[in-house]
Amino acid sequence: MRVVLHRSVLATVGRSTHSTNAGAATLGRMNPVALGIPAVGTSATIRHGGPAPLPRQRGTGDQTAGGIMVDSFGRRARDLRISLTDRCNLRCTYCMPAEGLDWMPGDDLLSDDELIAVIDVAVRHLGIEEIRFTGGEPLLRKGIVDLIRRVGELSPRPEMSLTTNGIGFAPRAADFVAAGLDRINISLDSLEPDTFLRLTRRPRLADVLTSLSAAVDAGLAPVKINAVLMRGVNDHEAPDLLRFSLEHGYQLRFIEQMPLDAGHSWTRDRMVTADEIIQKLSDQFTLTPHAGARLGAPAELFDVDGGPATVGIIASVTRPFCGDCDRTRLTADGQVRTCLFSRNETNLRALLRGGAADEQIADAWRTATWGKLPGHAINDPSFLQPDRPMSAIGG
Repeated sequence: MRVVLHRSVLATVGRSTHSTNAGAATLGRMNPVALGIPAVGTSATIRHGGPAPLPRQRGTGDQTAGGIMVDSFGRRARDLRISLTDRCNLRCTYCMPAEGLDWMPGDDLLSDDELIAVIDVAVRHLGIEEIRFTGGEPLLRKGIVDLIRRVGELSPRPEMSLTTNGIGFAPRAADFVAAGLDRINISLDSLEPDTFLRLTRRPRLADVLTSLSAAVDAGLAPVKINAVLMRGVNDHEAPDLLRFSLEHGYQLRFIEQMPLDAGHSWTRDRMVTADEIIQKLSDQFTLTPHAGARLGAPAELFDVDGGPATVGIIASVTRPFCGDCDRTRLTADGQVRTCLFSRNETNLRALLRGGAADEQIADAWRTATWGKLPGHAINDPSFLQPDRPMSAIGG
């Protein structure tokens, strides 16, 4: 048995809530000494593994300067996550009930032309460099391949990636690559058919495995796998998922379960933490902190058995990385969210359909970003789960 020597120090978290009513009061109670948070302007580019501390204080700079989006703590938004639909063809137990949800009405969703218009504003006026298409399940969006092609024709061209459960991807893998898709993440929580069925309520494991192979064959390597471990269900599979990924050249990312389920039934004691994941993997592998700069990425990387292979852990709850966050989000119905856990949104759909000029849309987006809070506040007693579930936000 090879044992991990690494033990990261967990940050003490006391965050402002994203509740409109409680936010200001909670922000005033923050303790920057306990959090170990740096001054505004500290660069994330020299950070290595471990949680990113929160920014210390709001700045007073110009939120419209330089054609980019920055918040009042000095973080620049470069990465746009776009949800294409809230619908999904799986029913993962940590996400939604077996009967599904009340889906958004079709007229509420942004059309392809509206999406292109918003993305054009983002890349030309706001400095967005990367776009990740999410859902729900984005493959359920009609015309998704052509949408990616049109985004790839914008100037400047953003890097484009896709997060998917993989069902239905394999037959279209080559089409996605031809359209300009650069990278793909495919969700895979279990390698055991019975456990996969228990988690997703659908017998589709073979489809996911086929799509992983198809993504590699189409030239999308390295393909990333996203895995959520549930206590007493699939947490015993952590070493098997890593071994499978190493054998096939996939990059595995474990994700702590977050309080974003539709039933609001998340509890901390049922969540498998980053420390627990590391310990489970350490029984069969040697993990050491990866020396490369994290550069705002959500995954904390570890070299496996000396490298070069790595495994990542996205520990939004126990090792938050809010201090390095460079993301902004657009829901399928055209709402800007500055954080996955935000309880506030900015309605770009109304601006689009009201005939607003590009600069008006850009200004609204900049204003929303400037007001971004320092952290998600999951570990604050006053935290309130967003009304939208993950499927209606986009991962």
